[in-house]
Amino acid sequence: MGYACPVCDDPQADATHLANHLAFTALTGGGDHETWLDDHVTEWGQLGETELAERVVDHADEREFPQVFEESGVADHDHTDDLPPGADSHRDRSMSDDDAAVLEEARELTKEMLDDAGAPAETDGDDAGDETE
Repeated sequence: MGYACPVCDDPQADATHLANHLAFTALTGGGDHETWLDDHVTEWGQLGETELAERVVDHADEREFPQVFEESGVADHDHTDDLPPGADSHRDRSMSDDDAAVLEEARELTKEMLDDAGAPAETDGDDAGDETE
């Protein structure tokens, strides 16, 4: 089970992923996702991911999706380990200055949200092999 984005219908694994999808898409591309958030959760920019998830999940359809989400059941993760070495820095260099500024702001907001939620601080990657599959 998961939730369909109320804007674009993309499948999301859980309420937190839905909130992050809506907020990140609104911050990076604006458009329909930003308009939807402005209409349904006017103070969305000031909420942490948990609070935003609680607000947006009531507006999303819960559905059975044919694929299994690889993050299902994993509470604390990031996707930087999914990138090949050097891909993140290459991506930053290949975007416009405006896009890079938006991405940096999104990173800072995400870090603030995680700090506010009491999430563990980012690691330097030394424990990347500690996860069980």
